[in-house]
Amino acid sequence: MARSRTAQTDERLREAALEALNNTDRVAPASDPALAKLSALGTRLWLDTGNLEEAASLWKAEFTALTTNNTLANQVVQTGVLDDVARQALREIKAADPGISDTDLVMELGFVINCHVALRLVRAFGAFVSVELHPSIGLDIEKTVAFAKRYHAVCPERFIIKIPLTPEGYCAVARVCGEGIPVNYTLGFSARQNYIAALMSRPTYVNVFLGRLNAVVADHKLGDGKNVGEKATMATQVALRDLRKAGRTETLLIAASMRAAPQVADLAGVDVFTMPPRVAKDFLAAGHDPDVLSSQVGREFEVAMYTSEASEITRCLWEIAPEVEKLGQAVEGRGAEMTGDDLRQADADFGTGLFAPLTPEDLAVIRTDGKIPVVARWAGKASLDDLMTQAALQSFAVDQAALDDRLMRVSA
Repeated sequence: MARSRTAQTDERLREAALEALNNTDRVAPASDPALAKLSALGTRLWLDTGNLEEAASLWKAEFTALTTNNTLANQVVQTGVLDDVARQALREIKAADPGISDTDLVMELGFVINCHVALRLVRAFGAFVSVELHPSIGLDIEKTVAFAKRYHAVCPERFIIKIPLTPEGYCAVARVCGEGIPVNYTLGFSARQNYIAALMSRPTYVNVFLGRLNAVVADHKLGDGKNVGEKATMATQVALRDLRKAGRTETLLIAASMRAAPQVADLAGVDVFTMPPRVAKDFLAAGHDPDVLSSQVGREFEVAMYTSEASEITRCLWEIAPEVEKLGQAVEGRGAEMTGDDLRQADADFGTGLFAPLTPEDLAVIRTDGKIPVVARWAGKASLDDLMTQAALQSFAVDQAALDDRLMRVSA
C-alpha cells in the first residue's frame, strides 16, 4: 500500500513539475551590469528565499537558482498560500493508505509541500531550486537516499537536493551523487568539513554559512566578528580549487548566509553566492561600477581575536591541519561504502575532532540556544565548526516542527 501511495503522490508531483517547466508566461528579466560582472568572474548567483513574490521583485537575468530550506519553507507555509495543497494532499494520501501513521503522514505532507514551494519558483523563473530534506532523517542514510531520489525524480531538470552535514550525510551524499543526482551539501561552516566532504562524498556543492560565523564570534566577544566567515569561505574556496586542479573532486563552494552587501564584492569569484533578499536588494541599490569588481579568490582576510584562547577556538574554521589531510586520504572516494559510525571512528582514530559525542540532552540545550550557540558551554567538548552545524540542524528541526504542526492542523 505504501508503495502505491508514494507512487501516486510522486506521479502527480511530476505532472506539476512538467507544467511548471512548460510555463510560457515568464517575463524575461533585465540584466544588471554589476551582477553580470560577477558572473563573468566565475560566480554563480542564487537567491536565498522560497518566497516567490520577494524573489520576483529582485530577479535579474544573472540569477540562475534559488535555495529553500526548512526555515524558508516554513515562512511560506505559515502565510497559508499552500493550505489548499496540504488539504488535497492529505485526502489523497489517506485514501491510498488509510492506516498511515502520523509520523509517515507528516513526512509525506512535508515532501509534497516542499515540492510545491520549489515548483512555484520553477514555474515563475525557470530556475534551479535547492530543496531540503526533513531534518528528522539526517542520521538515516537509507531514508536520506530514498527521499533524495524521490525529490530528484519529481523535477530532475531543476531540483538540487539539500542534505545536511552529518556523519551519515557524508555517506548518503556519496551514494546520491554516485547516481548522478546534484547535491547541495548544506550546513557547513569550515574549510576542513568541506575538504573531507569533497574527497569522501564529492557533492556538487558545499557551503560555508559565513554570516553566522561572524555573529558567533561577535556575540560571544571572542573578537570583533569581522571577516571570520569571509576567511573561512576563502580558505574553503582555495582548498577546493586546489583539489579540483589535482583532479580529486569537482565540488563547488556556496558562500551562504550573507548578512551584508559588501560581502558580495569582498568574495567576488567564489563559485556560488546564495544571497538573502535584503543583501541582494542592498547590493543592487548600491550601483557598483562593474569595472571596480574583481576576483578576490586567494585574498587574505584578517581577523581580530581578543585572546589566544579565542584564536584557538576559531582556528578550525579555516585551517586544514595535517591530521585532516590524512583523514581525507583515508576516506577519499569511500563514502558510498562507509557508515556514519565508520566516519566517526575514523575521526577519532585520526584525532581530527570533527564530530563531538553529543547526547540527546546536549542537543536539547543546543536547540534551546538557537542558531548561535553558547560557545563557552561547549569548551573542550565540541569544536566550533561542529557546534555551529549542530546548532543549525537543531534550529531547522524547530522550524520543521512548526511547519509540520501547521500542515497537520490545516489538513485535519
